[in-house]
Amino acid sequence: MQRVTRSAIIDAPIERVWEVLRDFNSHDRWHPAVADSHIENGEAPDQIGCVRNFHLRDGAHIREQLIALSDTDHMSTYCILDATVPLQRYVATVQLKPVTDGNRTFWHWQSTFDAPPGREAELADMVGSGVYEAGFDALRRYLREGTRRAQASVSGAPRGGEMTGQAVILKAFGGVEQLSFENIQVPAPGLREVRLRQAAAGINYIDIYIRRGEYRMLTPPAALGMEAAGTVVDVGADVHNLLPGDRVAYAWDNPGAFATLRTLPAEQVVPIPTGVEIETAAAVLFKGMTAEYLLHRVHMVRAGETILVHAAAGGVGTFLCQWGKYLGARVIGTVGSEEKARIARENGCDVPIVSPDYQFADAVKAATGGRGVDVVFDGLGRMAERESYESIARLGHWVSYGHATGMLPSLDANLQSEKSLRVSRPVLFHYTADTVRLRAMATNVFAMLDREVLKVNVRHRYPLTSAASALDALESRQTIGSVVLVA
Repeated sequence: MQRVTRSAIIDAPIERVWEVLRDFNSHDRWHPAVADSHIENGEAPDQIGCVRNFHLRDGAHIREQLIALSDTDHMSTYCILDATVPLQRYVATVQLKPVTDGNRTFWHWQSTFDAPPGREAELADMVGSGVYEAGFDALRRYLREGTRRAQASVSGAPRGGEMTGQAVILKAFGGVEQLSFENIQVPAPGLREVRLRQAAAGINYIDIYIRRGEYRMLTPPAALGMEAAGTVVDVGADVHNLLPGDRVAYAWDNPGAFATLRTLPAEQVVPIPTGVEIETAAAVLFKGMTAEYLLHRVHMVRAGETILVHAAAGGVGTFLCQWGKYLGARVIGTVGSEEKARIARENGCDVPIVSPDYQFADAVKAATGGRGVDVVFDGLGRMAERESYESIARLGHWVSYGHATGMLPSLDANLQSEKSLRVSRPVLFHYTADTVRLRAMATNVFAMLDREVLKVNVRHRYPLTSAASALDALESRQTIGSVVLVA
């Protein structure tokens, strides 16, 4: 049995070092030996039992499993499941301890493994020098570069003071005529807050509900918008996982995303993975996490089930089709035109039904041999109420997550009992209120994006100053896929 141990001092606080190392999928961002990496099955990178699947730059392929993680002890343990490198029964532990002198971090890295006869010294040197010592140096550089970005990004900004930005302001509840583009003062970040320079914002149907006054989530005059992406300008006290210059995105239940600058809680912000464009992140996060929690948390879709997706060519609809198909479901979708039927089919919808008048139940029954679907993901609401009910099979599940055509009334209990029907009315932000769950959901979305399960189709780009036109196009069903405002 070979044993390799290495230790080093890192000139950074333990919270900052641990924030990087506790992410089991972070090593492709800082370790020079790693070419690419992803967590299998879309699991969170801090979930015990998750598996990271990665390639080294020399072509080697390795799968490792996280078997222990302690935020209290700043320690993680992992093992190799299989690899083209002949390291057998490899188990490694990373542990950090604070160094009070200069607020630095002591990093201890050790492993045990078996090696083929005659290759013990070679493989021990490869692990000790090529992995551990190279990793120490690489993380030092990674953290130093972050510090330089921090210094550069604030060189021209009034550090610690207000900054002037612009935002789309809702003056009163009503139509798009109530929107204006105005200057705003954005405060410096306080405790556990970050200030962002936002490059793009995603438009969602919830923005229309808020503008109309159906969701009283703001008091006019106030800025609209629920999701955006950009870069960190500066951070407040007790923020250890973000640095100025970091690319980030968010989908938060406090409107105000349609702006060039914004200050918000750091716990609501997630890093944008390398290779994902900021505009793509703005288009995918809100709608992607909606699809994630609908398919994995509200109704855990299983292979062989039949699902019905309303507005199957829309932003959320296309993601539900893509992801549902990947999970092995048969996907039926409703759309408003033949063009949208083509788009839905290209995105995994097996049976697109053109129903501009919301008459689709007969077609659904015909496509399912009279049985109906196991679950309907309903973002339409009132106008499709009866048809949605008729489309669901016995023991089925009605998931009402939106109401583009009006609020869905309370369902008669007798109607539910006729089919032993389950009804869910979930809210995304109830799920993302927990920071750990939020990060797991976002990680799942970005993993599906990386694996090309989710394909972002940004067909509609508007300048931030034209938010009224963008919202009007979405409300009048003139859009396909995602709609993005560009600052």
